Amino acid sequence: MRDVIIVGGGVAGLMCAYALNKKGRSVTVIDKGNITDATSFGNAGVISPFDENPLSRPGILCDTIKLMLKGQSPLKIYPTMDIKIHQWLVKFLMNATEARLRKTHALFERYGNLTLSLYQQMLEKSGMDFDFHQDGLLMLYTQEASFKKQIKQAKKRPTCKILDKSETKKLVPFVNNDIQGSILLKRNAHLDPGLMMQSLHSYLETSGVEFILEEEVIDLELRFDKVEKIMTTKNNYQADTIILATGAKTALARKTNTELMLTPAKGYSITFEMDAALKPKVPIIFADQFIGCAPRRDDMRITGKLEIANQNRFVEREKIDTIIKNFKKYSIGFEMRNKKYWAGFRPLTPNDMPLIGRDETYKNLIYATGLGWLGITFGPVVGEIISEMIINDETNQNNTDILLFSGFYQGS
Repeated sequence: MRDVIIVGGGVAGLMCAYALNKKGRSVTVIDKGNITDATSFGNAGVISPFDENPLSRPGILCDTIKLMLKGQSPLKIYPTMDIKIHQWLVKFLMNATEARLRKTHALFERYGNLTLSLYQQMLEKSGMDFDFHQDGLLMLYTQEASFKKQIKQAKKRPTCKILDKSETKKLVPFVNNDIQGSILLKRNAHLDPGLMMQSLHSYLETSGVEFILEEEVIDLELRFDKVEKIMTTKNNYQADTIILATGAKTALARKTNTELMLTPAKGYSITFEMDAALKPKVPIIFADQFIGCAPRRDDMRITGKLEIANQNRFVEREKIDTIIKNFKKYSIGFEMRNKKYWAGFRPLTPNDMPLIGRDETYKNLIYATGLGWLGITFGPVVGEIISEMIINDETNQNNTDILLFSGFYQGS
């Protein structure tokens, strides 16, 4: 009988393993892959809990329609008969309110401070290297109206710095004169997600965490109020506690009659090399286009697109070409060398809150999913919350962080 089994080797799973291992628990991680191509690897690596708006926010519908008319919309919803996706979309729009926005900002602030502290502890105590920098996040605007609107908000926040066009170009040498300006969110950070995942995996193996890779969990044996066994394509396993950190995949949760309110949202990234003199000094979000851009030690990465109800798991070249085309509209001509393309599915909830906490029926089953585009931002926090719940043998109702931060307790 194992102590804790974690199903899923993405950022949520590995962060849970790290926090539990640090507290002396025996941990096994089971993943159907080899932990080299999870969604976390395709992330831009931006840690952005402070001052940035969540995905579900007032005006998102109008903003998306405007961009669709220009052919620049990052969001595409494919026609579907799936009632769960329709339910998700309704809840997403219901959460796009000022009241919800204020609550989300308050929660991001609380858990953003904790996540930065946890990353610093990881760097100081583990010797890991993942190219971590707390140098801010630049929100770059290409539309005059949206820039002026955000300037009014930024003036109220001492943690933001407004930059005109020339000041922006000093931080981002590759942009052209078609940009309007930018706002530096000074407290945010970034890292190399691939390097972080590799370093964390190596550290956990050295620290005694067991990894069972290239073995997919396909079923759960349920008895009374417990998960008795988990069954893979090769073996059966037992543990005192099971953590489902399965990202956008919800099949295992459905075996417990739990419908997780999340949807797979397909995103893309392009990693490339460029002249060092043109590399930006800080990570960027082209706020009017939902394109992210992050400098890394040896290369650059841009991310974009958010596709709902697209079941194609492969890289679709026309989507990549659209991201590059929109990116190049606001950049000077330069060569993107040695391009590498990636596509993957983010587990997106309708209110940007993770789905964490114990199953209502099977008390030894815990969920750690639904981080969406904020996996790198809140992965350490989720790991810490889940580990504390297990160590203290807490119910959802006895854990303040679950009640505050889990999407299971967020209403709409």
